[in-house]
Amino acid sequence: MTTNRKVKKLTPGQEIAASLREAIAWAKGGDVPVKVTRVEVPSIDVRELRRKLRLSQSGFAARFGFTAASVKNWEQGRTTPEGPARVLLAVIDKHPEAVEDALRQAS
Repeated sequence: MTTNRKVKKLTPGQEIAASLREAIAWAKGGDVPVKVTRVEVPSIDVRELRRKLRLSQSGFAARFGFTAASVKNWEQGRTTPEGPARVLLAVIDKHPEAVEDALRQAS
């Protein structure tokens, strides 16, 4: 047996508001059915990557938008790349020309 039940369609604004309420509830630890996708970004040996590209620390930093101090600290193990820097290094490792092209077009 089928029923002719009409489902009320939400406006885009109502959908956004409902999504925000769900996100807030999830962030507060609520039992909200959400899809969580986690991506593992591998750690990158910055010294090896820089040498593969045949760049000095300052040249590597200048070419890809890092500070020379950050590159030096990463290579000497005082700090490790985190967040966006780690992702950018992973992309540079696989496609340095794409990063250079994007940076060139952005400036």
